[in-house]
Amino acid sequence: MGLGALYAVGPGLVRAEAADLAEFLGESNGEKVSPFTFVQMSDTHVGFQGPPNPLGTAAFEAAVARVNALPQRPDLVLFTGDLVHDTEKPEEVRTRIQKFREIAARLKVPKLHFVPGEHDAGLDAGVVFREVFGPTNYSFDHKGVHFIALDNVSRARPEVGAEQIAWLKKDLARFAKSTPIIVFTHRPLFDLKPEWEWFTSDGDEVMNVLSPYTNVTVLYGHIHREHEEHTGSTRHLAARSLAFAFPDPSTVPEKKPMPFDKEHPFKNLGVRQLVEAGGRRSQDPLQVNEVELALAEYSEINGQQQLLRAIAL
Repeated sequence: MGLGALYAVGPGLVRAEAADLAEFLGESNGEKVSPFTFVQMSDTHVGFQGPPNPLGTAAFEAAVARVNALPQRPDLVLFTGDLVHDTEKPEEVRTRIQKFREIAARLKVPKLHFVPGEHDAGLDAGVVFREVFGPTNYSFDHKGVHFIALDNVSRARPEVGAEQIAWLKKDLARFAKSTPIIVFTHRPLFDLKPEWEWFTSDGDEVMNVLSPYTNVTVLYGHIHREHEEHTGSTRHLAARSLAFAFPDPSTVPEKKPMPFDKEHPFKNLGVRQLVEAGGRRSQDPLQVNEVELALAEYSEINGQQQLLRAIAL
């Protein structure tokens, strides 16, 4: 189905460890971390429908239904880019954005936050995205965690740019080095597969700014598959796509979407749950649980027969 990732901040710690961590961070940063969960969704590509994905927005709609059915309502949903599939027809861009907003509005979650992908902002330098969703880079605080949205697409190339890096330095200046920081962006901030454009050209400069901070997680999309990477003390996590999947680049010679499987329409898409399970001294505090969506579960959204009919068309 391709939900992306569900994150829990705080739960999963035994009570003594949770209290210890909250007290430590509260003393260091001025605000204790209160437990909360949030969801990352990525690469919905509303408006795309082709051989790798004959189902259009079905996975996105299924993801929304799954989030709404969670026993604990998330505080936030972060969308990490490629909300719509690009087109050179301005009127079609706005139609696709409206469709995206209609589906996203079904989420029973207090706050939604967005960063653009190259399909959202690459052709017009983010003009329409800013009109609809607001700034392409910004930050906010939530229950003791500092969130940073970075734009590494709207300069029509994979980079953040000197102006935004200067803004990042200024934004971080007021925080203690132990502050929990979550960066969300579209492209990876390291060289994952440059020949496939899975990189950010000035990602090293961004990571140099973040490197003094000891509790940093970077969430990204773009690669349409799960991936985890560590650079220094920073953990990078990619969410799966809500449209179609790409293969492991180490196993194939060229970049092509994985073929659609009529018998398993949600194959290589899925739900990933992350739970913070360690204390303040843990080097790897997030426990990762992969969850696949079965075809039968689609009956809760539009009905299994409608799904099979869409596949047959």
